[in-house]
Amino acid sequence: MKADQFAALLGGEFYTGVPDSQLRALCDYLMDTYGTDPRRHVIGANEGNCAALAAGYHLATGRIPVVYMQNSGEGNIVNPAASLLHEKVYGIPVLFVIGWRGEPGVHDEPQHIWQGEITLRLLEDLEIPCFVVGPDTSPAELEQAMVPRRASLDQGRSAALVVRKGALTYDKKVVYRSPWTMTREEVIRRVLAVSGESPIVSTTGKASRELFELRAGAGQGHQYDLLTVGSMGHSSSIALGVALQKPDTKVWCIDGDGAVLMHMGAMAVIGSVQPRNLIHVVVNNGAHETVGGMPTAARSMDLPAVARACGYPFAFRAEDYATLDRLLQEARDREGLTLLEARCAIGSRGDLGRPTTSAAENRQGFSRFLQGLPMAEGK
Repeated sequence: MKADQFAALLGGEFYTGVPDSQLRALCDYLMDTYGTDPRRHVIGANEGNCAALAAGYHLATGRIPVVYMQNSGEGNIVNPAASLLHEKVYGIPVLFVIGWRGEPGVHDEPQHIWQGEITLRLLEDLEIPCFVVGPDTSPAELEQAMVPRRASLDQGRSAALVVRKGALTYDKKVVYRSPWTMTREEVIRRVLAVSGESPIVSTTGKASRELFELRAGAGQGHQYDLLTVGSMGHSSSIALGVALQKPDTKVWCIDGDGAVLMHMGAMAVIGSVQPRNLIHVVVNNGAHETVGGMPTAARSMDLPAVARACGYPFAFRAEDYATLDRLLQEARDREGLTLLEARCAIGSRGDLGRPTTSAAENRQGFSRFLQGLPMAEGK
């Protein structure tokens, strides 16, 4: 189904969400049609943020908002869906559009498998009735399915459309760019050049894929790194947990701008705890690149200022490699919690692969390394 047909059948006048590759066609349509006009389309920090924003829209207008998201974001909407939107509380209707990653029987990455299995079950538990939109769903079928859902929405109850892989298309190609020139992979390469054998926790998406391939290309082991393939926004908290238990070890976190925004409260906790051995590198390309490239709010933010306000004693920005190298070396050599924002272009190698080890193998090797235990045979 064409994304513009799909949107017309939804009947929404206001959209908010977190981008998803499964919904790339819809996201491109929204950006092409509305851009980031805040009266019509807002890209949120996390899905719970979007649900609350949608609630405010409904309260102010009486109209039905649309919240789009990947199914991995269902966990973030549990609280607002249960304690804000539900008919036993305020009875605020929201139409959710959810990309179904990890659908049973469809090959996907390991972080999506369990989430895919429980996607429909979670919606059922939240009493949000859903309709699954597939590649063969016609506009007429969706229009028919929307009739009872519109009735439910009119009565103050939410509903959901769960979108399968390949269900939506959009003919126009939308290209996303950032104004900066460094590349994320080169930033990570330079982090590795100064971090040595210190542990690294890397964030969801292409950053972890690039880290894995850089280690392999240099003939280095992967035991130094935890690749946070899921749990977007939580790598800095994982790194904090490691740093607090290994106070004599430099701990690096390679984070992303979308991930930082998703759970920014983690920065306040990190700043309050003040781990002197944690170096928080935020690779900011101003985009949700892994799922298509739609912009994030971090493009216009002063992340070092936010970090300092949260209690980071050292916070800096680099937009060129000479500055980056100097700041990385200074961070390595000093004692004190440090944030370093590296502003980068959007883009990656066309032949970028994925980790060849499982998440369980990655966890085991990293944990054994941190605990000073011998590596398992062949690892």
